[in-house]
Amino acid sequence: MRLLFIACLSPKTGNCTTAERIRAHIESAGHACEVRDVSEFQSSAEVAHLVTQKPPYEAALGIHLFKAGRLLLDIQVPFGVIFGGTDINEDVKVEQKRVVMEQVLLKARFAIAFTDKLKEEAEMFLLSQSSKIFVQPQGIKTKASEKFSWSEFLKSAGVNGEDVEELRVFLLVCGVRRVKDPLFLAEAFSEWHLENPQNVLVIIGPKIDPVLTEEIQTVTERTAGVFLAQERSQQELHAAMKRCFAVVNSSVSEGMSAAILEAMDLGVPVVARNIPGNAAVVKHEVTGLLYSTPQEFVRQSQRLLSDCKLREKVVRNGKLYIEEHHGLTQERETYRRLVETLH
Repeated sequence: MRLLFIACLSPKTGNCTTAERIRAHIESAGHACEVRDVSEFQSSAEVAHLVTQKPPYEAALGIHLFKAGRLLLDIQVPFGVIFGGTDINEDVKVEQKRVVMEQVLLKARFAIAFTDKLKEEAEMFLLSQSSKIFVQPQGIKTKASEKFSWSEFLKSAGVNGEDVEELRVFLLVCGVRRVKDPLFLAEAFSEWHLENPQNVLVIIGPKIDPVLTEEIQTVTERTAGVFLAQERSQQELHAAMKRCFAVVNSSVSEGMSAAILEAMDLGVPVVARNIPGNAAVVKHEVTGLLYSTPQEFVRQSQRLLSDCKLREKVVRNGKLYIEEHHGLTQERETYRRLVETLH
């Protein structure tokens, strides 16, 4: 079967990584799968035309019920959709988008949610047949670059001084956009850094929103202890995560944060904002630590610094959680099985 797969493919983002991993699952089942970026298409009519070109596509798949789903509404072949997170958490609040997403869900052969919570939200806010929505957590695979230089990485982010190796680096991994709220912790972290200069916050990820990127650059230039690093390849990012003290999430909403899962897999503690998408993965004081305010973030981070047993516990449990719930084998089987229903 020849399958068209549409997703938001901003380089080095979670969506891009997820799309590539799912494409590999589909191709391992013997199908041909072509991944295309939503930005390539202006309308659903363009996608409908593309699907009929020779050789024609026999089925389609999309990540994000609105951004990709709306482009699949006019195609004459069966399709499935994968919830992105912001579609169910944010876009449903906009009536115009919600109506489109309901149409997509009605027409789709199946839909995949990364968490039970996301499925519940979809059932609550959208007219949907519950039997169509399957829950499949993201499969995780990490690989850290062996040629990565930690001190060079920190210096390139503007972290100066002779003892960079001694610093406790909190790494905020996110694509730079409003929903990730990368400046949420800046002021409180800076105050903490002035009390304890060993603690620094480094924000890293693709600069998706140029206006917000400028804001962050301005803030980091005048805020002690907070830095903005250039994005890196996934293997280099995993190497940086492995060396940092903790991985931080400050998002307003999440479907399922790949960075959180990757941190757990790499044996790094996670300090995440207490929102439904994060709380579905991070169980407080078991697989990581949750916070709601910048001040609470500092308190939880201080606990992580002073309590070795707590740190060891969340690292151990996080790793076990990934092994039990986010294996690639189960994910591969789910996509193989569901893609077969598009035949």
